[in-house]
Amino acid sequence: MDNRLNETMKFEAYMEKASEVKQIIFTVYNALKEKGYDPVNQIIGYILSGDPTYITSYNDARSLIRKIERDELLEEILRSYLENELNG
Repeated sequence: MDNRLNETMKFEAYMEKASEVKQIIFTVYNALKEKGYDPVNQIIGYILSGDPTYITSYNDARSLIRKIERDELLEEILRSYLENELNG
């Protein structure tokens, strides 16, 4: 049998600039909030579907969020959440 099936694969996402990703997330969040949307739900919709129309074009938020891959977006959100929860 193939032993690789019994091993855990390691996923390493490459992030060129974590601070740039954070800034994009904050900009998109604020643009959605200012336009009256629930930013969390809209960003989740975008991450799950890949459909940029979940993100408003206000303040260039839609084009900004498309500059980063969805896996990078999810990685930064998860990393930030876990760091805040674990380091309290």
